[in-house]
Amino acid sequence: MRARPRRRVGARDLAVDLPGGHQHRQPPAPGAAQLPGRRVVSAAELTPAYRAVIGIGSVFLRLSRIRVSGAENIPLAGPVLVVANHDSHWDPIAIGYAARQRRLIRALAKSSLWKNPIAARVLDGMRQIPIERGASTSAMRTARQALRDGSCLGVFPEGTLSHGRTLPARSGVGWLAVAVPGTVIVCCRVHGTTDQVWRPGAARVRVEFFAPEGGPARAGEKADALATRLLAEIRSGVPPTASRRHRRRDQAI
Repeated sequence: MRARPRRRVGARDLAVDLPGGHQHRQPPAPGAAQLPGRRVVSAAELTPAYRAVIGIGSVFLRLSRIRVSGAENIPLAGPVLVVANHDSHWDPIAIGYAARQRRLIRALAKSSLWKNPIAARVLDGMRQIPIERGASTSAMRTARQALRDGSCLGVFPEGTLSHGRTLPARSGVGWLAVAVPGTVIVCCRVHGTTDQVWRPGAARVRVEFFAPEGGPARAGEKADALATRLLAEIRSGVPPTASRRHRRRDQAI
């Protein structure tokens, strides 16, 4: 008896991998487009810049045999904050690649990155949100509105690369979580990206998503306390790591 040929997943299906290897299918929203992977995402989210950056980054990440765990913790819809450690410029690309079958991530990035005209066009094309250290009221309002609109935002509570240092958490992620009730917080640990630039074939990149053990924002919990709690939980499994260049510089001093 001949086996039936497997029907290929096309634009009429939304295939989402669930724990246990099962799939759930439902019709995509109007105007949906296909991102490499299985999830069908909004055409408004899937910009050419986002597709290009994740596509090019995936080549290098696959050389590093990237491993992803816990992606099922990322809801397929609704406001989400993905909160992660920040040790390498590769972190947002690794996170975006790891989450690509669930959501597209709009990251809060330091405004100085927009000084380069080419980088500015790419970042704007990916709908990333520039934020300045200190006073960034307008940027936080933009991020808050994006959450209210159901976006998935990526936030690095340390606010900058760690370079192997233990840094305090900035209160922005806590403020956003409190400002938009119902926001789902997903913690993320990124390992191995500090060696990605210098030794892509030897690096071993791992991205793990998980729900915070302490739960979402508690009643009466202040923004800075929530941010500190989330960062401590993330850093408990991935200590601050300096890049190879910074390790060499420190050894030379």
